[in-house]
Amino acid sequence: MQFVIIAHDYKDEKALQRRLSVREQHLKFADEMFKKGTWLFASALLDENGTMNGSIIFVDYENEQELRNQWLEKEVYVTGKVWEKVEIRKVKVAKH
Repeated sequence: MQFVIIAHDYKDEKALQRRLSVREQHLKFADEMFKKGTWLFASALLDENGTMNGSIIFVDYENEQELRNQWLEKEVYVTGKVWEKVEIRKVKVAKH
């Protein structure tokens, strides 16, 4: 089942610093997920100044519980207090 995760960062003055401090861990994990085929597409969200302030990630997991257990509960942007709000929506990604 395909999902889109729309995640918004905290807005406090240290939010970007927290994001950058765990970004390499996040990217390493993302690379593993792309290789496994569970991540389909990902991008940082940017504010009007071009600063990262969130993420959008299209994924493919058996169900939402598997998504949470195998990824989201371990995601450093969650455990590291980068993402304040995470929305999970079912989607159907068009094949190209």
